[in-house]
Amino acid sequence: MTDNFKSELPPLERLRAIMARLRQKDGCNWDRAQTHQTLVKYLIEETYEVVECIENNSLETLKEELGDLLVQVYFHAQIADDEGRFSIDDVAHGENEKLIRRHPHVFGEKKDLNPEQVRDQWETIKIESKEKESVLAGVPKSMPALNLAFRVGEKAAGVGFDWEDPKDIFDKFKEEVGEFEAEFDAGDKERMSDELGDLLFVLVNLARKVDVDPEHALRQTVGRFIQRFGYIEDSLKSRGQKFSETSLEEMEALWQEAKK
Repeated sequence: MTDNFKSELPPLERLRAIMARLRQKDGCNWDRAQTHQTLVKYLIEETYEVVECIENNSLETLKEELGDLLVQVYFHAQIADDEGRFSIDDVAHGENEKLIRRHPHVFGEKKDLNPEQVRDQWETIKIESKEKESVLAGVPKSMPALNLAFRVGEKAAGVGFDWEDPKDIFDKFKEEVGEFEAEFDAGDKERMSDELGDLLFVLVNLARKVDVDPEHALRQTVGRFIQRFGYIEDSLKSRGQKFSETSLEEMEALWQEAKK
């Protein structure tokens, strides 16, 4: 029979107690064997599952996946607590102070700032308080490249280093296309890689300026491609036809059908 462990406690306190119990000597051998390093893959996986729920607007599933992500936070905090480094209370205390410090327009002198002004204020506060040593400090280089590019551009924009108008980026885009084309014609793979990176970075900044998440936009495009390509594949299967027996023109015609 399952022990309804500490059911009288408030939910977050109960979660803390459960994690502590699992990590005890007579607890769970798997939980006791985990470290910050071994849990990284699970933390990333749970994060992406939360993202997927949000993108699919699966709110009921989102509740469950947020819970799984919350377990990861408590798990890491419990490991640190077991090592005498910090507790979940220390984690929450630090965040409480940070949120108040970064919202002086709410917890200090009241100001009606728009979202862009709030974002820029955050970056200024982080630098002036010496919370960050430089504008771009704190952006994890392990982030997916599109997200990394977006955050770097956003942080630089927060201190005024940005295009004034999205249309200004079009000229830069054309310039980068020309530079890539020149390296393509020259056949220089290394320089093509550099120029293609510049081109992608310009596109990410264009997305930022028009308030579009480039990661989400690309995922949507890939999703449409998968759906339409699946239509081509199913159509060929229904005809008993192989890709090797199908011309590009035939596949293009099926692609156009899929778009409709």
